[in-house]
Amino acid sequence: MSLTDFSLDAYDYYLPPERIAQQPATPRDHARLLVVDRETARDHWFYELPQLLQPQDLLVLNDTQVIPARLMGHKVGEPGRSVEVFLLEELSDRQWLALVKPGRKLRPGAVIQLGSLQATVQAIDPATRGRVIEFDLPPGDRLWPYLDEVGDIPLPPYIQTPIQDAQQYQTVYAQRPGAVAAPTAGLHFTPDLLSKLAFCGIDHCFITLHVGIGTFRPVEVNDIRQHRLHQEWIEVSAATVAKINAAQRAGGRIIAVGTTVIRSLETAAQSGELQPFRGKSDLYIYPGYQPKIVEGFITNFHLPCSSLMMLVSAFIGRDRLLQLYDYAIAQAYRFYSFGDAMLILPTAWQSPA
Repeated sequence: MSLTDFSLDAYDYYLPPERIAQQPATPRDHARLLVVDRETARDHWFYELPQLLQPQDLLVLNDTQVIPARLMGHKVGEPGRSVEVFLLEELSDRQWLALVKPGRKLRPGAVIQLGSLQATVQAIDPATRGRVIEFDLPPGDRLWPYLDEVGDIPLPPYIQTPIQDAQQYQTVYAQRPGAVAAPTAGLHFTPDLLSKLAFCGIDHCFITLHVGIGTFRPVEVNDIRQHRLHQEWIEVSAATVAKINAAQRAGGRIIAVGTTVIRSLETAAQSGELQPFRGKSDLYIYPGYQPKIVEGFITNFHLPCSSLMMLVSAFIGRDRLLQLYDYAIAQAYRFYSFGDAMLILPTAWQSPA
């Protein structure tokens, strides 16, 4: 590890536009999988995962569900002026934190018509540059039941091709609504693949991290150590802790599916011992971090200069990660949310200097 590892520019790379996946693989588990250990990187398919892991290994999955967080409407009194509201977090029964466009026109006091709903801008949130918005709802109601009517599942801006079914941007095991972006490493699993993994002695359990702005907000400081993640809501249950402990006692390895799972488990293990956790976390993992619980992981290929690249670099090194990305680009791997994945085996990790 060197000072270069803390420079934002050191995480940049060129990705040809045609390498950005516009549609998920069909079937989901027919995405490609780059399997990485200490010395080699091998080309596989995601459906080969049962043969690539070991009996007693435990996969930890994020069961968050993406909500219809993108709402379109107009500013009351200006019907010709389109407004976009991107929900980030529920603050109370009626109040949400949201990103809005155009922000300069939506100051406190502005009223927005969003389908059948009206909302009023209450305040500007300095941490996210978003807005605190209060919805005009009947007494006792919350926004959740209205979202399917007035909202759409948000897709990242680099996905330009409309998806055929909103379920394509949900994992097959999504069950706890709250995310505004999918935990994309989990998009490759199918019920059949999970059954095959179980047949091979590879079980799974769940955590919940509601993906928010902390995951996808760009790093905007030259010294990455100065970056601060916005908090996201996490739950690591007592049942999951017990299952992880049992797997480790049996000699199994803990394989996190996605960076959200890594952050959740590492948050719950900050005392040095994995414990149940329910609350918000802003744990930021970058080179120099020493893992406490995760032993291997599955991850997609991430945007340049993103905090997700920095997290992966903490475990396999920035130089190695960029070499793997160069290889993947040359071999026509597909990148980003609907793209292919890497399996980082425990043997690939390097000890922080």
